[in-house]
Amino acid sequence: MEVPVKKFALLAATTASVFSLAACGDQTGGAGATRDQIRAVGSSTVYPFATAVAELFVQGNAGMKSPIVESTGTGGGMKLFCAGVGAQHPDIEDASRRIKKSEYEQCQANGVKDIIEIQIGVDGLAFAESKKGPGLKLTPKIVYEALAANPYGKGPNKAQTWKDVDPSLPAIAISVFGPPSTSGTRDSLAELILEKGCQSDEAMKALKEKSEDEYKATCTRIREDGKYVDSGENDNLIVQKLNANPNAVGVFGYSFLEENKDTLNDVPINGVEATYETVSTGQYPGARPLYIYVKKAHMQAIPGLQAYLNAFAANWAPDGALTKRGMVAAPEDVRKKSAETVKSLTVLDGSDLK
Repeated sequence: MEVPVKKFALLAATTASVFSLAACGDQTGGAGATRDQIRAVGSSTVYPFATAVAELFVQGNAGMKSPIVESTGTGGGMKLFCAGVGAQHPDIEDASRRIKKSEYEQCQANGVKDIIEIQIGVDGLAFAESKKGPGLKLTPKIVYEALAANPYGKGPNKAQTWKDVDPSLPAIAISVFGPPSTSGTRDSLAELILEKGCQSDEAMKALKEKSEDEYKATCTRIREDGKYVDSGENDNLIVQKLNANPNAVGVFGYSFLEENKDTLNDVPINGVEATYETVSTGQYPGARPLYIYVKKAHMQAIPGLQAYLNAFAANWAPDGALTKRGMVAAPEDVRKKSAETVKSLTVLDGSDLK
């Protein structure tokens, strides 16, 4: 049974709110435009959960317009979110990774001073293949050596088949469909899998101490010779491509694997399959937190924004509506902290960002 969304009290004076937002717009050089509809941008992984909450928000708040939710990718969304305060800029950034220090600083430079960070759940960076696939079993080291542009800094990647990378694997061509560079899922692939594989070489740890830029390029830059195919922000497209290419591997959020278990098989990483339990407990190597970021300056200016955040909090528990859509609930202590943030609107100080 889904957790019902409470009927939250809406802002009493919509007109005052609209004028408040117009003032925000004027402060950042806007044209004094107004908006009575919530706007969110960002992660394709968070997109289905954000739209689910939008539906629940409308059900619980008669007369309110449905929030506009755009799937731009986490990186692309951060650029839009951090561009300024006011009606012409989005209220919320959906993110499949934490905001970067550089993005936070860009926000600050553009007048987006007070940012609220809310972890809404957990996701797994899943690897999958068609039901007709070869039954691959991978490790971060294998994935790195198959996909890196310049493995361990020893020259361009020459591996053509999985067997070229590891003798235990079949001699089928490396073909991976995955997210673009603007995606938080791509960032998670780099941080959770590629870097871990790269660090299997002790020389790479030394390189990190010597030159962070050279280390990042060596450990996270993906080859561009067609073995890895950038499939845009549409994860459903990757699912379709896997069904058309049985020997290929797809990389996307766990929820898309869960939704397509009838046509796809999980590809274990380090012998661990991506399941609700392994992701929620952190046993799965590709487990990662999911966030939304909200402009505090927009809270009183956008009608229903607080109610939308409340709808997230009311539905992110293990028996909530969002887990029925494929999201993994965060641990209880994280949910409690996030619920308090929704209530108090505590601002992120940014001191521990990377």
